[in-house]
Amino acid sequence: MNLHRKGRAALVLALVAVVGMAFRVSWNALRDIAGAVGADDTAAMLYPFVVDGLMALALIATLVLADRDRTFALRVLGAYTVASLVLNYVHGLVPELHGRTVDWGRLADWDPANWALVLLATSLPVGSIYFGSDLVAKVLHHRPAPIPTTVTNAEESTETDTKRSTADLPVSTPAPITPSTAVLPRPVAVGFLKSTLPAKPLPSIAPAAPAAPIERRAVAAESTRPRRATGRVPAVAKSTRPKRTPDQLLAEAREATADWPDAKVTGEGIRRALRTSPANARSLRDTLLAERAATAAEVA
Repeated sequence: MNLHRKGRAALVLALVAVVGMAFRVSWNALRDIAGAVGADDTAAMLYPFVVDGLMALALIATLVLADRDRTFALRVLGAYTVASLVLNYVHGLVPELHGRTVDWGRLADWDPANWALVLLATSLPVGSIYFGSDLVAKVLHHRPAPIPTTVTNAEESTETDTKRSTADLPVSTPAPITPSTAVLPRPVAVGFLKSTLPAKPLPSIAPAAPAAPIERRAVAAESTRPRRATGRVPAVAKSTRPKRTPDQLLAEAREATADWPDAKVTGEGIRRALRTSPANARSLRDTLLAERAATAAEVA
């Protein structure tokens, strides 16, 4: 056990040493990049902690969190690793960054690439604030899953449960039936102590006449549902309102819309006023509007 702990401790120390050396190698590149995008000496000195420091924080969060939170921490770690790699690569391609003789805000000759690099370098501090706060909150609110307790002796526990379950059923085994030892009386003859006189003769019963067969008839099944009316509808049930002809409808429409303005002459208004169908109302509307337009043209 001690060797196992020592091995784990040595592995952690080796990881810390490698991360520290890699951080020192990346220090100059990130510092020069920060100075090229407008950071002062203090900000450029702290800029490597923003990028590589968040990578270390995401690595620790990956070891603590689980499930979806661990996936999120791995994505943050991967994104900032790629960003640091890109900035170190640019620092190696542009020698002017080493002596800080490059123009301010100029990381590449091609304008789209320069804009993308400047956006990447300036957005990393803001992303560190957001993602770092989120990772710390997830670590603080993380609750490790409970470790299930292992059974030391599974056979003994199973046997105990079996005995306990059978002991809880006192009526499961019926009581044994004991045979009765009572002596039954001896059988007696049927004619014992009975009269030997002949019995009184009974009158003979005439055979019954054969019954007449029952005729089977087909009977309609009775239904409890009310029977619907069939045939022609009586005149009383029909509507008493006569059906109007198109000319009658047009005359009624002219009379009803005589004082209406043109904006009010609509199909819905005519339908409500005359109580007719929508199709008839639209036809009447078109006719009335056409008549009014013709009248207005003659007057003009």
